[in-house]
Amino acid sequence: MQNFFNYDHATFDYDPFPVALVRPIMEHGLYQEFVDSFPAVDRMVSFAAMGKEGSKFTLSEKESPQAYAEFVKASPLWRDFHRWIKSDDFCYGTLAMLQKHDIDLGFRRLTPWKRLQKRLRTTFTGTISPRELPLKARFEFSALPAHGGAVVPHTDAPSKIVTMVISMVKEGEWDPAIGGGTEMCRPRRTSLAYNQMNALAGFDDMEAIRTYEFTPNQAVIFIKTFNSWHAVRPMTGTDPKALRRTLTIVIEARG
Repeated sequence: MQNFFNYDHATFDYDPFPVALVRPIMEHGLYQEFVDSFPAVDRMVSFAAMGKEGSKFTLSEKESPQAYAEFVKASPLWRDFHRWIKSDDFCYGTLAMLQKHDIDLGFRRLTPWKRLQKRLRTTFTGTISPRELPLKARFEFSALPAHGGAVVPHTDAPSKIVTMVISMVKEGEWDPAIGGGTEMCRPRRTSLAYNQMNALAGFDDMEAIRTYEFTPNQAVIFIKTFNSWHAVRPMTGTDPKALRRTLTIVIEARG
């Protein structure tokens, strides 16, 4: 099975929660194939149509499973990528990379026999450690309008373990001056310091610790924690057709 990502160039920040920046995340020619075949925004569903806050457009297996499946199935590239993302090789390979950088999340890849043993034990005892649950991953296609698009500060749903945000724009297509970077935040009020359940906050509630500029062929990878506040500030582009396109991948425990 093809390994699509290369983590060799990962650099890390650890405070106040772990974040990795990987650039480049793919071989240049492969990255161009992904960008060229990224779905058009008219295939996506808007947050407004779903009754959610924000100006995001998305095509995902959660919000639009049929349209998502049809798009992935029709493309050999995305079909192979989908198969890899769903594999143990991807999930545990990513966690092994994090462990090499002193981020041990406690999940271990099990042999089929060990997994069966744990299932049998759970059948009799009715209990299982969260770290013994198998992992799963999913990805979504996302787009934010460069004219005013934003993602309000949040810490991600409790079910998430690792999130990867991969830029999907061509070289020279995006002007970083209009924004679009992934901002890691710290609450101005200590009462917001603990946010395990992912309540939303306003931009005025946060101070920016660092911003990872939105540039081609990179991945921003971060760990879900009680204080993993992050956001995308409102962008200042003037072109109504310009989009901040990303591939967002989530690793979760399979409940």
